[in-house]
Amino acid sequence: MIRPIHKVLIANRGEIACRIIRTCRRLGIRTVAVFSEADRKSPHVQLADQAVCIGAPPSRASYLNMDKIIAAAKETGADAIHPGYGFLSENDQFAAAVGKAGLIFIGPSPESISMMGNKLAAKKAAKEFQIPMVPGTDTPIADIHEVEKIAAQIGYPLLIKAAAGGGGKGMRIVRQPEDLASQVERAMSEALSSFGDGSVFVEKYVTSPRHIEIQVMADQHGHCIHLFERECSIQRRHQKVVEEAPSSILTPDKRDQMGRDAINVARSCNYTGAGTVEFLLDDSGNHYFLEMNTRLQVEHPVTEMITGLDLVELQIRIAEGHPLDIRQENLRINGHAIELRVYAENTIGGFVPSTGTLSRYRIPSGSGVRVDDGYHEGLEIPIHYDPMIAKLIVHAPSRMEAIEGLNEAIKQYEIEGVDTTLEFGQFAITHQDFRSGHFDTHFVEKHLQEFLDQQEHINRTLARFAAWYYEREKDRLTLTG
Repeated sequence: MIRPIHKVLIANRGEIACRIIRTCRRLGIRTVAVFSEADRKSPHVQLADQAVCIGAPPSRASYLNMDKIIAAAKETGADAIHPGYGFLSENDQFAAAVGKAGLIFIGPSPESISMMGNKLAAKKAAKEFQIPMVPGTDTPIADIHEVEKIAAQIGYPLLIKAAAGGGGKGMRIVRQPEDLASQVERAMSEALSSFGDGSVFVEKYVTSPRHIEIQVMADQHGHCIHLFERECSIQRRHQKVVEEAPSSILTPDKRDQMGRDAINVARSCNYTGAGTVEFLLDDSGNHYFLEMNTRLQVEHPVTEMITGLDLVELQIRIAEGHPLDIRQENLRINGHAIELRVYAENTIGGFVPSTGTLSRYRIPSGSGVRVDDGYHEGLEIPIHYDPMIAKLIVHAPSRMEAIEGLNEAIKQYEIEGVDTTLEFGQFAITHQDFRSGHFDTHFVEKHLQEFLDQQEHINRTLARFAAWYYEREKDRLTLTG
């Protein structure tokens, strides 16, 4: 049954809220923004047809408050809620509450979210479809003696991971037996503190992996497709910094194989909507299922650029009940796209958040350049939320042209008032390892010191020039005075 959507409430903020609003406008769908008191002047509030304040700046009082968000949807006459990413986007209780309120949740079912949200449950479901797994446990760890037996079987290094976790929390690398007990205890403690669930499991640690994810899209009629891969190996603290599509190392056969596996992972949990199946690729070309993200990804624009599809539109159409009219055999990769996440962070200080007011903000433009942002000049970067300012995406006919285009776009991007990751992004994409395609998820830790040394040299050069210029002008003014 087709259930048309006429008004969407976006249960999010910043660039993703603006991104969803733009598609809704094009489709003739009215929008409702929700905002905290800290975001009263934010662009997503201005862009939406209606806006509702839902609380104080802390997320728990606003963007994580299910009751207030659903009440705002009912009060404004919204048909549906789009969760974006982060906040409540992968909360099965929220998805269920939205449905119970008579509204459409633009995303997968609560059951799919719950299953894929627990890494052990996800592994169990995917295993039935013969999806390759990293050697390790598929049940929660009972005690340290059990872990010691597993370690003896699969060998070191090991990775201890929170069953309900993500973003690197509840995760510990164990390189030698004497560290095992303490690291398991720490992982359990952090998992319990972060997720309310102390369950952890053990995997063989893949030492030089690539992080490859496959975008899938599934309708309510049993049809599922994949929209190729994204390479997400440039990360800091398990958070992505640079993403590109397609990957520079996948062969057509490997792409097809991983695509089929991603579709089967989606089928294992009766998935609907947009989702991402994440894999590790080792240095021998073997891929292993990592997890499934049951939402729109931050990096979805690179997939849009190489396929010409609007993933938010597909999400909405699927939520309405429309069947997908796209067939796998008709999809083609068009060129290459690279995305740089522009964070308000001090890279030299260790990628720590940088707060302040955007005293100058000018975005780049040009052929193939796209900027998804949620700020404008004069706005303050608040301390309460993720420090991402924008996503800078460039699409070009080839990977090298995309790298050069992104490099030029970074030079054009003007941000003053806060520290940003623009300089590090430029360093990363112009580094020989990245340009050659010979890199892995350890790129940042391998090359951060090189970047810091480069920045120190630039700063010293600028300081010498400033001193020379001052002396020259002082002498000139003395002579003319």
